[in-house]
Amino acid sequence: MTKRIPLALVGVGKIARDQHIPSIAGGADFELAAAVSRHGKVDGVDNFENFDAFLTARPDVKVVSLCTPPEVRFDMAKKAIAAGRDVLMEKPPATTLGEAEALSALAAEAGVTLFATWHSRFALGVEPARLWLSDKTIKTVSIVWKEDVRRWHPGQAWIWEPGGFGVFDPGINALSILTAVVPGPILVERSTLEFPENKKQPIAASIAMRTVDGAPVSAEFDWRQEGPQTWDITIETDQGLLRLSKGGSELYIGDALHTAGPDREYAGIYERFGALIRARESDTDYQPLRLVADSFLCGERKVVASFED
Repeated sequence: MTKRIPLALVGVGKIARDQHIPSIAGGADFELAAAVSRHGKVDGVDNFENFDAFLTARPDVKVVSLCTPPEVRFDMAKKAIAAGRDVLMEKPPATTLGEAEALSALAAEAGVTLFATWHSRFALGVEPARLWLSDKTIKTVSIVWKEDVRRWHPGQAWIWEPGGFGVFDPGINALSILTAVVPGPILVERSTLEFPENKKQPIAASIAMRTVDGAPVSAEFDWRQEGPQTWDITIETDQGLLRLSKGGSELYIGDALHTAGPDREYAGIYERFGALIRARESDTDYQPLRLVADSFLCGERKVVASFED
C-alpha cells in the first residue's frame, strides 16, 4: 500500500467533522496530521490556532484542505501556495472570481496542485447523467433546490454577511451539477433575489438561464423550506426525460430508477485530490461561481420579511 500523504485540515467546523474527517480517515491517500482552527480541535493530531504558525511548525505537511468560510480562504491559499503546499478548497472556492483566478495563476507559477472542489459533482448519479446526455439534444432544464437553513447551517452567521453567498451556498451545488452534465456554457439572462430586510445576502433566488444552444434553464433556490427537502434537476431531451434527485444521489431515466446508492461525495473529492497530486495537475473549474456572480449582476433585488435563524 502506498504511504499516506500527511494533510492539514484548516477550519474545524460542522462540514469538516461531518464529511472531511471521516472521508480522509476512510480513504487510502491521506493521513490527517494537523488541524488549524480558532475554535475547534481534532484529537490525536497537532492543533494550531494560527495558520502561519502551522506553516512554520510543520514544513513536512505538504497538503492542506481549506474548509474555512470563503471570505478568509484567499489569504490562506495564497500563503500555502507560496510555501509549496498542495491545496484543496471547499466550495465555493473563493469570494470572487478575481480571487479564484488569481489563485489558479499563483498555483501554476509555483507548480503546486490546486483543487477547487464541487462535492455535488461526485454524487452517484452525476457522471452517469453526463454520459447519458452526451448524445442528446437538451430541450429544457429545471432546477428546484429548496432546503431549511436552520437545519443545515445552524448558528452560522457568516453566510448572511457580504461574501457569505446566502442561499447560493447550497444553490451553487445545483449549479455545479448543471455545469458538469450539460455540455457548453450556461448563460444567465435575469434573476430575482429575495433579501430579508435584516440580512445582507439572499434567502431565495429565481434565475432564468439558457444553454449556448438556446435551451431554457430555470432555477429556484429557497432557504425557507421546512419538512422534506428538495434537491432536484429535471432535464427534458429529444430522447426522453432525465431527473437527478436528492442532490444527485438518485438518477431517473424516464420513470425508472437508473442509479442510486450511499453518499460518497467527499470520498470522491479526496480520491480525485490524490490523483491530481500524483499527476502534479490542478483542477480549477469556476463555472458555478461565475453563474452566481452573473445572477447578482443580472439580479433584481426584492426585500422580503425579516428572517431569524
